[in-house]
Amino acid sequence: MVEAEYLESILRDELNATAQRVMTVLRPLKMVLTNYPEDQVEEFEAGNNPEDPSAGSRTVPFCRELWIERDDFEEVPPKGFFRLSPGKEVRLKHAYLVTCRNVIKDAEGNVTELHCTYDPATRGGDAPDGRKVKGTLHWVSARHAVPLEVRLYDRLFTRKDMSNLEEGKNFRDYLNPDSLVVCRSFGEPLLKNTDPEARFQFLRQGYFCVDPDSTPECPVFNRTVSLKDSWAKEVRKGG
Repeated sequence: MVEAEYLESILRDELNATAQRVMTVLRPLKMVLTNYPEDQVEEFEAGNNPEDPSAGSRTVPFCRELWIERDDFEEVPPKGFFRLSPGKEVRLKHAYLVTCRNVIKDAEGNVTELHCTYDPATRGGDAPDGRKVKGTLHWVSARHAVPLEVRLYDRLFTRKDMSNLEEGKNFRDYLNPDSLVVCRSFGEPLLKNTDPEARFQFLRQGYFCVDPDSTPECPVFNRTVSLKDSWAKEVRKGG
């Protein structure tokens, strides 16, 4: 039997070489750039695949309100957290350096919005004064975002070897409750009209293909494989 980890490694090698890169936000958190003009829209050039120069580039729109990944913000960041937190500066990929100034919460204390400022001198992501930032986040323009359904498929069972079960247990005891997680997400405008079974790398997320259920009104994407093998670590814990 071929181990799933080996199959996934081959998939990553193939898709890394061939899949177009796009920015999507799976679990969105709104970012408002308070010093950015309300009606302004810019476009930034983004490469389609750094492994294949012939793949060319595309433009992505940018405006005052953006979606970023919820996991890219921590109000009280742990040690070694290089993404966004209050008072910290990060890079928005292809765009600008931004700093978090204020955190907006709902009545239950949940973070609902971040108010940030951008440095207009850092267009393209580099500071003229040479200052360095460690964190780089992907993003999607809220005004231009395409709503997506993203299906995150994982292993069906929590045990690696299902042919050798513990005494008194059956396969139902090892079903993975997170074998399918559905996210209401946002993506770049180009994802609105895609070919059936087209393949993409969602930056920092994994490799995805278009599901046959997909429509222009509701594009649907299935995860083929994650960027890194996190399953092997879980198996070593006792699977």
